[in-house]
Amino acid sequence: MTQSRFQALVIPAVLLLALAFLPQFGTRFYIYLVSLILIQGLLATSLNLLLGFGGMYQFHHAVFYGTGAYATALVLTKTGSPAWVAFAAAPLAGGILSLLIGVVCVRLSKLYFGMLQISLGSLVWTIVYRWYNFTGGDDGIHGIPVPDAISSGVGAYYFTLAVTVVSLFILYRIIRSPFGMTFQAVRDNPVRCEAIGVNVRVHQLIGMVIAGAFAGIAGSLFVTVEGSVFPELMFWTLSLEILIMCLLGGWFTFFGPMLGAAVIVSLQTFVGIYTEYWTMVLGIVLMMLILLLPQGVLGFFMERWIKISRSEEN
Repeated sequence: MTQSRFQALVIPAVLLLALAFLPQFGTRFYIYLVSLILIQGLLATSLNLLLGFGGMYQFHHAVFYGTGAYATALVLTKTGSPAWVAFAAAPLAGGILSLLIGVVCVRLSKLYFGMLQISLGSLVWTIVYRWYNFTGGDDGIHGIPVPDAISSGVGAYYFTLAVTVVSLFILYRIIRSPFGMTFQAVRDNPVRCEAIGVNVRVHQLIGMVIAGAFAGIAGSLFVTVEGSVFPELMFWTLSLEILIMCLLGGWFTFFGPMLGAAVIVSLQTFVGIYTEYWTMVLGIVLMMLILLLPQGVLGFFMERWIKISRSEEN
């Protein structure tokens, strides 16, 4: 095993170990904060499957996140089904909605795809916002019962950590699979892929379903941590924040969106303590990023790491 590959395995292992022991040393506030970072990071990573690895401009990804959250909440509050059914409903609902929207949107490309997806996602948000008898309307659903094992802050944290790690592993394997490699080829040159017999639209549609399903999983984790859902979970402004997470961390890297989520959620939390204009700080950070690190924070360091590794080998 080369030194660079060894370092690539050690860093995630040390980080995972630190996350596992966080409840032993961290306060309740930091346990909650890291839980939110994990959820938002998983959500951003699911978007980056399409954005960074598929070249698809999915501008309203939050609608699948909110759909997964509402699916879990509605099953837990309106049916007598076991908890595992509620959590399984989240990726199923997110994937089905993504399939329905994708069938329409994959006929277009680039910005046209993104604009149509925003329109259809906003339509779903409007239905949830107005359907008081079923979704609670703008009040949302509160006091959602979750199993006792994950009802506490620590229990919800470990559940979120476990599901996030497993989900990230599956997403990573998907990206490294033959489908993932073909998906990236479609991103780079869809015309040539069509010429050699690759069904571009089918691959894009499958990618959308996978991304929507994992966004739904992130939504179910939000229910576990917060115990409530509300229409803002699928509003377009949240989709913009998720997009920024991908760009900030590095949208051509796998773990970049996780880093971007950590930065954005931390900015919202700590800068928001002192001023309500935290978005101005975020704007300054993004300006500096575009000027100095257009490939994202993690993208920059990975580029440097590759150069150093190649120089050592030579």
